[in-house]
Formats: sequence, structure tokens, C-alpha cells
Amino acid sequence: MAGAGLFFSTCVTAHILLLLLFNQRPTFAEQVVLLDTTTEESLEWTRYPYGPQASTPGWVEESFTNFDKGINWRSYVVCDVAYNNVNNWLWTPFIERGPANRMYIEIKFTTRDCSLFPGNALSCKETFSLLYYEFDAATKEPPPWEPDSYKLIGRIAAGEGRFNTNTEVIINTEVKSIPVTKKGVYFAFRDQGACISILAIKVYYISCPEVSVNFAHFPKTPTGREVALIEQAKGTCVAHAVKIEQPTFLCKGDGKWYLPAGGCHCKPGFQADSEKQQCNQCPIGRFKHEPGSNQCEPCPAHSKAPDYGFTECRCDSGYYRAPDDPKKMPCTQPPSAPQNLTVNFVDQSTVILSWNSPHLLGGRLDTTYRVVCDSCSSGVKYIPTNTETFNDTKITITDLNAVTTYRFQVFAENGVSQLVGKSEYVDITVTTEASVPNLVSNVRITSVKSTELSISWDAPVADIAGDSDLVERYEEPLFLVRCYPHTNDASNATVIETSDLSATIKGLKPGTEYAFQVRAKTTRGWGEYTPVVYKKTPHAMGLDYVGDEDNMQVRIIAGAIVAVVVLLVIIIIMTVLFLRRASDECNKKQPSDCDTLEYRNGEVGVAGAGAGGAGGASSRSYVDPHTYEDPNQAVREFAREIDAGYITIEAIIGGGEFGDVCRGKLKLPPDGRSEIDVAIKTLKPGSADKARNDFLTEASIMGQFEHPNVIFLQGVVTKSNPVMIITEFMENGSLDTFLRANDGKFQVLQLVGMLRGIASGMQYLAEMNYVHRDLAARNVLVNAALVCKIADFGLSREIESATEGAYTTRGGKIPVRWTAPEAIAFRKFTSASDVWSMGIVCWEVMSYGERPYWNWSNQDVIKSIEKGYRLPAPMDCPEAIYQLMLDCWQKERTHRPTFANLTQTLDKLIRSPDTLRKIAQNRGTNPLAPDAVDLTQLTSVNEWLSSIKMSRYAESFERAGVTTLEAAARVTVQELTALGITLVGHQKKIMNSVTALRAQMSATSQGFLV
Repeated sequence: MAGAGLFFSTCVTAHILLLLLFNQRPTFAEQVVLLDTTTEESLEWTRYPYGPQASTPGWVEESFTNFDKGINWRSYVVCDVAYNNVNNWLWTPFIERGPANRMYIEIKFTTRDCSLFPGNALSCKETFSLLYYEFDAATKEPPPWEPDSYKLIGRIAAGEGRFNTNTEVIINTEVKSIPVTKKGVYFAFRDQGACISILAIKVYYISCPEVSVNFAHFPKTPTGREVALIEQAKGTCVAHAVKIEQPTFLCKGDGKWYLPAGGCHCKPGFQADSEKQQCNQCPIGRFKHEPGSNQCEPCPAHSKAPDYGFTECRCDSGYYRAPDDPKKMPCTQPPSAPQNLTVNFVDQSTVILSWNSPHLLGGRLDTTYRVVCDSCSSGVKYIPTNTETFNDTKITITDLNAVTTYRFQVFAENGVSQLVGKSEYVDITVTTEASVPNLVSNVRITSVKSTELSISWDAPVADIAGDSDLVERYEEPLFLVRCYPHTNDASNATVIETSDLSATIKGLKPGTEYAFQVRAKTTRGWGEYTPVVYKKTPHAMGLDYVGDEDNMQVRIIAGAIVAVVVLLVIIIIMTVLFLRRASDECNKKQPSDCDTLEYRNGEVGVAGAGAGGAGGASSRSYVDPHTYEDPNQAVREFAREIDAGYITIEAIIGGGEFGDVCRGKLKLPPDGRSEIDVAIKTLKPGSADKARNDFLTEASIMGQFEHPNVIFLQGVVTKSNPVMIITEFMENGSLDTFLRANDGKFQVLQLVGMLRGIASGMQYLAEMNYVHRDLAARNVLVNAALVCKIADFGLSREIESATEGAYTTRGGKIPVRWTAPEAIAFRKFTSASDVWSMGIVCWEVMSYGERPYWNWSNQDVIKSIEKGYRLPAPMDCPEAIYQLMLDCWQKERTHRPTFANLTQTLDKLIRSPDTLRKIAQNRGTNPLAPDAVDLTQLTSVNEWLSSIKMSRYAESFERAGVTTLEAAARVTVQELTALGITLVGHQKKIMNSVTALRAQMSATSQGFLV
């Protein structure tokens, strides 16, 4: 009774995406009864021997009545204890299995104690045999009764349920199950000298019941042929729902649904009833405009829904909804006209129009304005420049003609104005004044550099044309000449204002010709521009000219800049060469001679080796129990002592190195009422002191860990016998067995989620300075929510050396297929060697529990790895995951990622599922790899299937007439499904080999031996 199982932890991984992936909603199992004798008035089953030729009474049909319990059953009794060589058989009728994959038989029986028959003690038995015989069709003839024709289910014994004439009748109940593949089954009961009453028989199969989850309907689904198998069911959307993602549900062997994925949403016009899992029409006056789980909403203002199931409420007359308006937004109207339009004259060519917002905005906040001008030429400019849609209540209009009349219209519009077909507006008429002559003279260039120019000009002359205009400020437009001198584009001008008689324009382009003009502002407006003055800026590395037109000076600056740049380049090159040489020298030394190069975020940097690649130190450090003289002291310090009275052992589920592994219940103190499932490891009675110490040391190790992805120790029993270790119970057992039983049934994202949990648990252990040394899928346990947890700390040890980060063993077995090359060669284990093992675990998970390196010998594995061979990518493995494996399998341990790196990388992949779509391509081959088998040397279909480990389907191929390799080479996926090969992973494996068969068949002229 002992422990490699575990209890369902209430502490689940904190990663939010995994919670979404592994959210579970279990449902109750359903029994579908195929035979129930308690409802039959007469049985009349087949018996042997029977009739006059029978030498013993054999099985006799009679009634079993218990008035106290209201029982009146037809039963069979046999009690031939007075005879020798008894061989009494009893058969049920033919029981058709229907859709069942596994059938259960429940037997209620009584057994008399052989002590009641002292004269027949030597021939009396207290057991009987239960057997079965599968058949494809019921016949009128009784089934064969010879023992060789039947498969033994088991010997049935009463345990403590025997009785004698002085005790009350004790009814025993025994339940057995068998996998079924044919049309039906005969069950047989064989008596060889017992006194037994078969009181009641019930034959049934277990189904996950018909259920609706996430608004998808799942039909009744029988459980798989094996208890550990999970059947994946695909759901269909309930009425008035649409599929968001393919709904799937997993039917476990206990008849309960787990882990719903995908689902449906109610259509627009229908709202979700989560309790009844149905979609109901929106009532009158309410609507729902998009699929989803949200409820129908009341119609917004100025709209109505006059009938059921509306997806959008209709606007009232005179109200509108724009195409881009949210469906829950009230219906609105266009705005009224702008108010109080006024004009402000700036000068003879510029006016400013301003107005107030409309009196009615129509219930919207997106009012915009549009200006239309009569008689405006194309040269007129607007600020803002877009006159079609702007939201300011003011606009500046420039470059108007002098002494000209213009009519401006200002329209107010919003999002529904186009639906109405017209817009309200207000207009105004404006006449501009006469123009002002040019007042500026003698514009000249005073300084030119590669990126700036300075200009100056003479003051204007007063009293022009009999006027005495006062100059207010000057303006120098800057024109860019694109092609050749004397050509300019005024639309690209840069304008600055100044009150001085000079200006400097900066930010110019080197080697470009510019044009300049200046005009002056008077009290009557702007004057005309001066004639254009052109000047080209010098190139950046050329000569700058400083001074006026009569005095030019030259300064050379390029030489100093070039010298500085050349010096910096030389320094950088020398530094790189020096660092590279130092790195090469370090790589030539042993790992212990250099600091560890730590892999962080895809880069290699220098770090101390003491962390062992754990990705950082933990605030808590692991303490090696071997440092304690008394193992009992370590157990008392790190593990909780549990009273054996709180523990109930229910069943033996396996065996371990020290004793049995059991499933049981633990009553939680202090009230002792609440119970949880636990796994119980027991120590064999009479074990040596060393075995006891090792047993308790494992508990002392586990007791120091508390992490969602590391197995949790509930406590130990050391003060009574047997000694026990109590851990959490993991319903799905070891990861490798679980994956093999469910080949091809999980999405890639779910597999990556499992790997993320394993990496997180190992990161925690590494940060506690702890090396596992035996990380493998067999030592990872899986609970009902598919949460993976690190277990089995039998080989694990602390990192003892702070500088080397290694533990040197004293010998012993090493799991070669999972162990890093340096650990095999030198027996030095670090967290980096655990990372190598993590890569193998990734390969196991992505290949659904395939054995690493297949059937190679350990020596072949070691030699191939040393030569650079690495496991190929499993079928349909994402390239990103395979690259992660290759990173873990770097020969230099210092080049491998840390567990923190692995956890971070897996997190990123889970958050970006698209990165998992690209499938890895296998790189290279190995002569030892099974894919390299010479198929031309095979002589039969059985040999071919055996070479790819698919021998389980040999009988199916034979029944279908596929008896030659030529026929096998023509098999299609559809034919595999017809053969009953429905697992996706197995189909792909067979089809890959079929492709190889075809290729080798066409490559050889001799063909195959058949």
C-alpha cells in the first residue's frame, strides 16, 4: 500500500492561460443496464451438467426472499460439496454490448463456510470462477463450455462475507469489468465444489451522460475499452447558437466528463440561459446585435423592437442611426444651422469667419462644419486646410483678391446628415479692400552655411504714394528650388515673422538652392513681395562661407571630424578582438576552470556556476537530509506526523521499491470529518534499517517543497506500523502511461501547457539549489485537471559545491536515455543536466509517451549522442518546441537554457498560439533510428507492423484482406478508419510508413518478398 499516487491539490498553477485550458466541470456517470436479474420472474439459464445424465445436482434455480429488506429475486444455488471432481457451469444469455467498449458485471452472492461440512473439508471450496466468451452473433446452441474457450476474469471469494447456520446471511458484492470488441458476450460461472448462491446479476456499461456545456450538446458517450483511456467527444451547438471554436469534452473511464474546450455563443437576437444551456429569443422591446453570452438589452431612445428576436432596434420616424454607430446608441437627428455667423477683416487678402454652434445638435457629439465659397479661385487658402470636415467654429481664409465680393456658406453636419440628404447652413457676403504696394528693398544674403542662411534688407520708405503707412513687421517666405535656379514652388514655403531688419533661417538642406522674398505689413495690410533672391547652401563636408558679399572667409572643419571617427573605429575593433581571444581561451578549459556562461533570453552571459543554471536564487534553500545523523530527526523537522487512525486504505494501485502503493482517504484534523483522496506508500514489514532510512529520507526531501507543480507531502506515519508516506492523489497516474493511453487526443496547446507546468516545477527546485537527477515522464504525475507535478525524489541530491555546482555520485545506475553526456561520463549532475532531461521529457510529451531512442541499447545511445546525433522531431511537433529541445541538448552544459528561460519561453508560446503552427522538419537520419529500417527486407504485413510498433492492428489488417506488403502500400487514411484505427497519432504513424513502403517499392526492381 504505498506511494507513487497523489492527492488532488487545492493549489493549482497560477498561470492564467493554463486555468483557461484546464478548466474542468465534472458530471455524474451513467450506467446503461444490459441485464438485471432482479427484475426477471424466471431465468432459465443454460447449465452443465444438466438433466438425467448429470452426476451431481449442479446449479439449481430458486427464489431468494428477504421480507425485511423487500427482496424477492430469482437466483441460482449450487452446493455439491459432497462430490469429487465437481465441474458445474452456468451461462448467462447472450448479452449484446451495443455501443459499449467496456462491460461491467456486478455479482451479489453468498458463500457458506466450509467448516459447516467437516466430512468434506478436503473437497469443499469457498470460491468460484467468473469467465467470459466474446462472440459476434448469438446462436441457438449454448456456447462451448470447455475452459480453453473462455477467458478467466477472476476467482471470486467472499472475503469476510462467509456465514454458517448460526449467523445472519451476508450478501457479498463483487464488480468486475472486461474490454469488449465483438457483438456480445456470454458470462459463465464455474463451480468446483463450493456452496454458493448467485443472488443477483447486473451487467452494464458506463457512459458519460448526455449533457450540454458551453452551449454545445454532447451525446451520451460510452467510456473507453480501458479505464485509463479518455474518449474525446465533439459537440454540436444548441439551437440558435453559433460555433466559436470546435466544442470538445473528454469522457474519462469513470464516466465523468472533464475539461470542456471550445464552445458556442447564442446568435444575435437570442440571449443565453446558462442554467438550461439554451438560447431564447429576445422579448419585445429588447435586442441583441452580436453573438455572445450577454443578455438582450432594452431598445435605446427613439427606437423600438416591435417583435421577438430583434438584432437591432428600429429608429422612430425622423430619427436615424449611422452605419458606424453602436447598435445600443440612441437614434439621432441632423443638427440645425450654425448661429451668429460674423466676419473679421485681417487685411486686404485675409478674413476670419466665426460662428456659434447650432441650437439643436440632434443628440450627437460629432458635429462638423463645411465651408463653401462662391467666386473663390484655386489659389485661395483655408486654415484649417480641410474645408469639407472640421469641428472648429472659426476659419481663416487667405490669398483673396483685392476689391472682390465673395459669398461664404457654412454648413453644420453630423453622422446622420447624409442619411437625410440635406444639411442646414448659414451664409454671409464679404467684399475685400484694395492691395498695398511693396515697401521693402535691397534684400541680400549676409551669411550662408550648409544648414542655415542669414538675410537682411533696407527699411521701407515712408510716405509712399502720398501715404504715410507705418510698417508693423516683415515676413520672409522661404522657397525651395527643386530643379534649377529661378524656379520655385511657393506652396512649400516656410514663413517666419520678425520685427528686425534681418533674419536667420535654420534647418536647411545642404547642397540645395533656396529662393527668398520679403514683404512688409502696414496698417492697411500686407504689401507685395520683393523680387526673388536665390542662394544655394554648400554640402555638409564642403566649405562654409561667412560674411557679406564684399568680405568672404573660408573655414575647413571636415578634417577634424574624420579623424575622430577613424580613431573610434580602431578602438572598437581592438576591443572586440581582445574579448574574442579571451573567450576562446576559456572554452579550451574544463567547465570547472571558468565561470558558468548562463543562458538568458537567448543570449550567453557570464555568471557564477553555483546557481547551477536555476535561473536565480530562492529565498529558501534545500537542506540535504543525509546531513542528519538520525533520519528520524529530519523527518520530524520537514514532515508532519499523521495519526494512522485518520487514514483509510481503499485499494492497492501499485508497488514501489519499498512496499505497496495504495489509494485511500485522509480525514483532516481537527474535526476529522472532511476527507480527501490521498496516495499511501507503505514500508514492507521487516525491512532493514537502511531501507527504512531511505524511505524516510524521501519524505524529508518532499516535505521541503511547496509548489503547484511539485508533488505535495501530506505527512508521514512513523509511530505505528506499517510506516507510511502520505501524498496528494494524482488521478491520472504517471505522465508517460497517461499519454500512451490517450495518443493523439490533446491539442498542441494543452501539451505545451503540461510542459510549462513541468518547467515551472523544475525552476522552483533549481532555485532551491536542488538537482533531481531522474527527471522523466514516468516521474511526472498528472491529476484530474491535467496539472503535471514533479515526483520521485529517490535519485535526487543537493548541489553540494558552490563553485562547481555538481554532485559526484558514488556509483549506481544512471537512466542513460534521460541523462546528459557529462553526467554519464563524469557522474557530475547539475541543474544543467536536469535541463537536458527536460528536453527528453518534451520529446516524450510531444510523441505521446514514445520511448526515447526506441529499442536501442544503452551503448548505442551513448555513442550516437557523442557523435552529435539528437532525437528527431516527433510527428506534428511545432518547430518552436523542437528548437527548445535542441537548446536543452547542447553538448556544452553552459550553453543550455535555464529552467527560468524555459518557463518564460513556454509562457510566450502559450500567449501566442500562432507561433506553434509551423511544424518542425526532421534534420538528418541515424542508422540506428527505426525510420531507417530497410523495408525491402520485410516478408509479411505482421513484420512490417511490428517494425513500427503497431502489431496491435495485425488482426484488423488480416480481417480486411490486407495480407501482402503491396496491399499495405495502397492503404489510405479512410481505409484505416474503416479498419477501426481511429487514433490520429496511430493513423499518422502507419501512413508515414506506408509512404516509405511506396518509395522503397518503386526504388527497387526486385520488389518485396511476400
